[in-house]
Parts: sequence; C-alpha cells; structure tokens
Amino acid sequence: MDNTALLPGLFRSEFGKITSVLSKYFSLENIATAEDIASETFLLAMETWPYKGIPENPTAWLYTVAKNKAKNFIIRSKVFHDKVVHDILIEQQEPEVGDVDLSNENIRDSQLRMLFALCHPSIAPEAQVGLCLRILCGFGIDEIATAFLSNKDTINKRLMRAKERLRNKNINLEMPGDDQLVGRLGSVLTTLYLLFSEGYYSETQEQIVRKDLCVDAIRLTQMLVDDPRTNLPEVNALLALMYFHASRLESRVSASGEIVLYHDQDAALWNREYISLGAYHLKQASQGPRLSKYHLEAGIAYWHTVKEDSLDKWESVLQLYNRLLQIEYSPVAALNRTYALSKCRSVQEAIGEAEKLRLESNPYYFLLLGELYKDIDHEKARHHLESAKKISKSVAERRVIEEKMRSLASQQ
Repeated sequence: MDNTALLPGLFRSEFGKITSVLSKYFSLENIATAEDIASETFLLAMETWPYKGIPENPTAWLYTVAKNKAKNFIIRSKVFHDKVVHDILIEQQEPEVGDVDLSNENIRDSQLRMLFALCHPSIAPEAQVGLCLRILCGFGIDEIATAFLSNKDTINKRLMRAKERLRNKNINLEMPGDDQLVGRLGSVLTTLYLLFSEGYYSETQEQIVRKDLCVDAIRLTQMLVDDPRTNLPEVNALLALMYFHASRLESRVSASGEIVLYHDQDAALWNREYISLGAYHLKQASQGPRLSKYHLEAGIAYWHTVKEDSLDKWESVLQLYNRLLQIEYSPVAALNRTYALSKCRSVQEAIGEAEKLRLESNPYYFLLLGELYKDIDHEKARHHLESAKKISKSVAERRVIEEKMRSLASQQ
C-alpha cells in the first residue's frame, strides 16, 4: 500500500484521538503540547515509512510512537524541573511518567471530554467549530480556512484566541456533572449541527458538498449516542437529521460536479441504510417529552427521503416547518417553507410569502423565486435567476443557474 494514500486518511482518523488522549494525560492546559506530539508522530511516519515500509499495523505503530514521545516529553520536563527550577518551585508537584492509555475505551472517553471542552459556552460558536475541525477531526488550517471562506492567518488567530480562553477559564477535560450536562449539551449539539451544515451546504468555490465534514459530524454525534450519559432524545433527533440528509449526498452532485436540485435527484442513489438508521434514531428521539428543533428538522428531512410527490407529503412538511418557525425562527427555514407551500397550496401564495422575506444576500432566495415564477412570468423568472447568479459564491452553483436560464429561454 502507498503510504502517500494511507497517511492522510490515518491523520484524519487518528490525529484527534491521539490529541484528545494526550490532552487528558497532560491536562487541557497543555493542549498545544498534545497537538505537537501528535503532529510529530505523523511526521516521523512520513519520514520513515517510505524507506522502512508500512508497518503491519499502522495505527498501533502511531500509538506506540505517540506514547514514547509523550513519555520522553515528561522525562525532559522532569529533568528541567529537577536541574533548573527545583529550588524556585520546591513545593510544586513533580511530574510523573505514567502509561499513556490509548485503549478504545479511553480514546472514546477522551474525545467525549474534549468535545464538551471545545464547545464550552465561553467560546464563540465559530471558534468551537474550528477547534473541533482541528483537534477532533484532524483538519489542517488550510482546510478550515477553506471551509469558512477565510484565510490561514484569520483562522490561526481565531483558534489561538479560543485556546487561550480555554486556559484562562481553567476549563478541565472532564464531563459536566448531571446538573450541568443538559445545559452544556446544547452548545455541543449546536456545534455538531453547524459542522454538518458546513459540509452539506458548502460554499467553497470548488465544492458544494463536503462529505468529509458530514461524516465527521455523524461520527461525533454517534459518539454521544453511544454514551449512556448523553444518549438523550435530542441527540438522537440530531443524528436522525444527519442520517436522513446524508442518505441523499450521492444524488446531490452530478458526475460533472454540478448541484442537483431535490426534484431532479435520482432516488436510486439514495442510501437506504442511512435512511433506516435515521428512522431508528428518530424513533429513539420520540421517547422524550421535549420537542426540539432537531426533532422537527429530522421529520422534514425524513419526508425528503420519500420520493413520491404527494399532497400528504408536502402538507406534512409544511406543518413541520410551521411548528419549527414557532420554536426557533430562521429566515432560511422560512424560505424553505415557501417551497412546501407552493406544492400543497398555490405558487402565487408561495411567491407572496417568499418575497416578504427579502433575503437579497442569499442566492437561494432568488433561485427559488426564479423557479416559482418560471410558469407565470418569464421576465421576472429570468431577472431572479440573474440576481442569483450574480451573488452566488460557487462555480458549480452558477452552472446550475445558467442551465435554468437556458431552459427558461428555450420555453419562450
């Protein structure tokens, strides 16, 4: 096997595990040291594997190297402590060299603790997502900058400020107590929701869907469900939402890289296993007394896995949107509601509701109006499509809009 193909995948899957365990070992205050050791471990793999060959068990090799580097760091720190600052810090407890536990159980526990630490409410939501991408998902600074449509310097500064806040707030790498768990869980779920959304509705120039972000969000949410302390209805609802949406990922982008709108998607490409998993977790979510926005969005996402274009389907979607907007109003949710309104009421009523929103910085606002007007007023439809194209940030998205404009012109 070619190590150039193997290492990136291992980095994505194992960097966060190693960093989380070492942060638990050293304390969260030394998270930078944990990241450095994890990075040095992969650097050594890049330097030695091409010449000595890939180990029989690459993951075990990485864990062994990480353990040894952690122990060497502790020994060096102890020597420095004994020889240089012992007299000054005589009362300070000396570091001990213990075993770094990289068992599956400790990895899961460390990552769960890290997730709650990175999603501490004192850290801005954007920084929470960035920290999760870097530390738990193994994303490079370039990749995070691309995801946020930003640059490396901005992302570096944002992450550095967030880590400094972790230190200044003395946030520990531990699970919140029962009295704080539900309150803290809200920030965690928001971060995972944003992480998934960033993948599902990517606005980068090159990609309109980032499957890797969606997969990472599902993995981290599944981790919450797998732990009895966080296996709660709201968590299951979010996981159901992710599985339902992820089931249509393969059909959302054409072979040429263009976005495929819902009504044009090939249902044969939908992932039936994901749909079944979504249904299972939505059922688990129904066992609680509280109806969250994740329950309602999961219900909407479920109906989008039903290809049949029936009145009952769109009426159900409309009612779910109505309830969602009562619980937590969002202009984007209100915009999406108008499509369901057009399917089960009238196009004219949908246009009236959509135009009230005036989301003139959102290309989907104009794209939807172009779609709604196409059979009523070709000139207005063309005007809205041109507006959508003008403010679209994605090359693939613009190609879809251009195709719609050509289709509209051919009807005249």
